[in-house]
Amino acid sequence: MGFLVDTQKEGGGHSWGCVRSLVRRKQVDSARAKAEGHHQLAKALTVPHLIAIGVGATIGAGVYILVGTVAREHSGPALTFSFLIAGIAAALSAFCYAELSSRCPSAGSAYHYSYICVGEGVAWLIGWALILEYTIGGSAVARGISPNLALFFGENGLPSFVARHQIPGLDVVVDPCAAILVFVVTGLLCLGIKESTFAQGIVTTANVCVMLFVIVAGCYLGFKTGWVGYELPTGYFPFGVDGMLAGSATVFFAYIGFDSVASTAEEVKNPQRDLPLGIGLALFLCCSLYMMVSVVIVGLVPYYAMDPDTPISSAFSSHGMQWAAFVITVGAVMALCSTLMGSLLPQPRILMAMARDGLLPPIFSEVNKSTQVPVKGTVATGICAATLAFFMDVSQLAGMVSVGTLMAFTMVAISVLILRYVPPDEVPLPSSLQEKIDSVSFKSNGENSSSDNLGTSRGSKQPLLSKPDASVDYPVMEKKESQGCWALSEENRRKVAGWSIMFTVIGAFLISYAASSLHFAGLFRYSLCGVGGLLLLAGLIVLTLIDQDDARHSFGHSGGFICPFVPLLPIVSILINAYLLINLGGGTWARVSVWLLIGVLVYFFYGRRRSSLSDAVYVPAAHAEEIYRGTGDALA
Repeated sequence: MGFLVDTQKEGGGHSWGCVRSLVRRKQVDSARAKAEGHHQLAKALTVPHLIAIGVGATIGAGVYILVGTVAREHSGPALTFSFLIAGIAAALSAFCYAELSSRCPSAGSAYHYSYICVGEGVAWLIGWALILEYTIGGSAVARGISPNLALFFGENGLPSFVARHQIPGLDVVVDPCAAILVFVVTGLLCLGIKESTFAQGIVTTANVCVMLFVIVAGCYLGFKTGWVGYELPTGYFPFGVDGMLAGSATVFFAYIGFDSVASTAEEVKNPQRDLPLGIGLALFLCCSLYMMVSVVIVGLVPYYAMDPDTPISSAFSSHGMQWAAFVITVGAVMALCSTLMGSLLPQPRILMAMARDGLLPPIFSEVNKSTQVPVKGTVATGICAATLAFFMDVSQLAGMVSVGTLMAFTMVAISVLILRYVPPDEVPLPSSLQEKIDSVSFKSNGENSSSDNLGTSRGSKQPLLSKPDASVDYPVMEKKESQGCWALSEENRRKVAGWSIMFTVIGAFLISYAASSLHFAGLFRYSLCGVGGLLLLAGLIVLTLIDQDDARHSFGHSGGFICPFVPLLPIVSILINAYLLINLGGGTWARVSVWLLIGVLVYFFYGRRRSSLSDAVYVPAAHAEEIYRGTGDALA
């Protein structure tokens, strides 16, 4: 991992160069770098826009089905607590996203944060997994819209030219309606971020209004009939606390989607203020709506009598309100449409971020001058999603959507720990500045010839910059001796923190694996769990006792949200996400592994060689501003 090994400081052969490319890290995008780079996205989004994106991408039609399934099989009347616990677990990841998105407000979301904090190899895998997530997610949502739309046309269903058909001689059911909807949303996204977000806001508002109708009308029926669902001899926890927690693990995936807000970071007017508010308010609104709907529905009908396919509609029908099914169907269609927009919106921005870094063809990094959106990336995303939606029943691949999200959640939590304890103290500069770098190196060596050397160019063992206590006015390098319970030098503190983070992550995965592998012998499971617990606990204790890095105050863009309860909160988030990842099933992981293997091949044969960091020169952060100033003076 890049936070453990300063790979930029060593020379080496080809094999070491391959390893070094996996852990090289880029710098936080600065105003200077943006001015010299590509066309920028439009700065048009505020908090209401972000709430519309977050709520629209999160509240899908699944909630109209999920309440019945989880209540019948896991939670019973305690379904509300399942949603609350899942919401708290999702909030842990939301806190981490809020800090990183305000510190590093650029397109790319978890891919961008991983590239800055962990390294290029991990960032590539995260970006590649997110590409799969959004493509399959958008296709699956589009395929789910047409059956709901058909309900509005009665027994005849949709018109024949958009209805589903089976191709003669092939076991393939095509869905023209799904493909058309994807193309419509793609066209809307190409118009501009403000226009598409306004449309998503309208659709999301309609969906929220339907959920409010369910809450208000359900409360009326509940008080009228006496809340029969809560007057059961089995009590409030018919499946016990274990059942309630199992229900929480299931409904956790109903909160996936708020991370779409982070993907629009570059288009937010005031990211330090608006991004944390947008993420937090969107998640709070979703959790509140989920809990209120579940309170009403499990009170109207006993949990064991719920229809697993249409729990909300059947609950109202059992009380003589058959017409409510039409309103609920409208809500389901609106929810699917907003989720489709939320699925297709982030992917072009991730493609753009990866192309800017040289890991994908530059065509994806192009931003339309008129609409200020990545039109080519959006069109490519729409074509891929529409093709899948037209030809394939992607419901069996739906589990693959969760892999990308949970991997992203895990890496974001790890990135917060790295940012706090071992933030990068070197920055990559373009090799075109080599002459200026050497001049600064010569001056630094003259001032302090006895100091150690740090900066090196790719494949060179010659020092480019010394490690002096040069009086450069740059707050990142204002290091102090540790003032915590352990008096460590700065170098030793960083080493201890780096290894502690690694042991904590390994411990979390060992505990999750042991808890999920019921087929193992008891002694082996307990031993594995004990080793994982010791690693995690030791890492947590060490990280709590040692000081966080002083550079965290000035890393990236300051003045934004600060994640509380570090290191405990990110570690708990890692543990929860690791458990959910391992429990996705062998079939899902087998399919995802094929996709990730393809990604590895693409990276080694294309991305690694064309990375923007392939010829970068790494220098201490304290000297970066001096070099840029010298370059500006020379040009002047």
